[in-house]
Amino acid sequence: MSEAARSLLQRWGASFRKGTDFDSWGQLVEAIDEYQILARHLQKEAQSQHNNSEFTEDQKKTIAKIATCLELRSAALQSTQSQDEFKLEDLKKLEPILKNILTYNKEFPFDVQPVPLRKILAPGEEEHLEFEEDDEEGGAGAGSPDSFLARVPGTLLPRLPSEPGMTLLTINIEKIGLKDAGQCIDPYITVSVKDLNGIDLTPVQDTPVALRKEDTYVHFNVDIEIQKHIERLTKGAAIFFEFKHYKPKKRFTSTKCFAFMEMDEIKPGAIVIELYKKPTDFKRKKLQLLTKKPLYLHLHQTLHKE
Repeated sequence: MSEAARSLLQRWGASFRKGTDFDSWGQLVEAIDEYQILARHLQKEAQSQHNNSEFTEDQKKTIAKIATCLELRSAALQSTQSQDEFKLEDLKKLEPILKNILTYNKEFPFDVQPVPLRKILAPGEEEHLEFEEDDEEGGAGAGSPDSFLARVPGTLLPRLPSEPGMTLLTINIEKIGLKDAGQCIDPYITVSVKDLNGIDLTPVQDTPVALRKEDTYVHFNVDIEIQKHIERLTKGAAIFFEFKHYKPKKRFTSTKCFAFMEMDEIKPGAIVIELYKKPTDFKRKKLQLLTKKPLYLHLHQTLHKE
């Protein structure tokens, strides 16, 4: 075994034990964080090119399956549902496999699939899926994520140069209220500006993953610089906010709900806007509120004018 492989296995083993210790002690937030961090490291190694990896293709498949189990345990800790949980005692069975990955040659103990590169549905693509209604209505459906392009959260753009007599808009996304806020994995928001036909008027931007989850809120506190002067936006344009989160069992990142702000709502100060059910309706013709509960997207607007 090379020094690099030995070092990797030691770090992974230490992280695995740390996560299961937190889990055993009831420190669930810490356990979830540890599991998700380790899962990302394992996924990265499993998806690395052969020449850049310390492991064979079969070993990488096993590593990827362990990452899936970590994601499933993380999701179970964030769920109020008892069925189909991935239990701590199940996860602990994987520690010797991870420790001895170079010599492990038995069948994997759980029927899970390696997590592929996370698939993120581009705006509007969910309209072509049999999507899962996981909020007020319940129900189930499944679409294959493998045909969709991956996009990475955190694609924020700088403010445009100022022009005399023209107005720029900065929107601070403070927080979003959701009844199951604590269960959302790697949540972020995609921001786009659309005309009445749903055509992009500016580049699409993704926030980084949320800062924290607290009670019924996911907190972001991130500034979005709208990439066009307000005076140059077409009549009837709207700014859309799509809340997205990762689903381990589906193995892709999905839109949970969306909100939008129309041009007559652009004014300095705080604003709260309503949340609507997916799929995102950029033409604003078939809108359905996400919930009857008083939960909203909380924003603060700043106008810049020379």
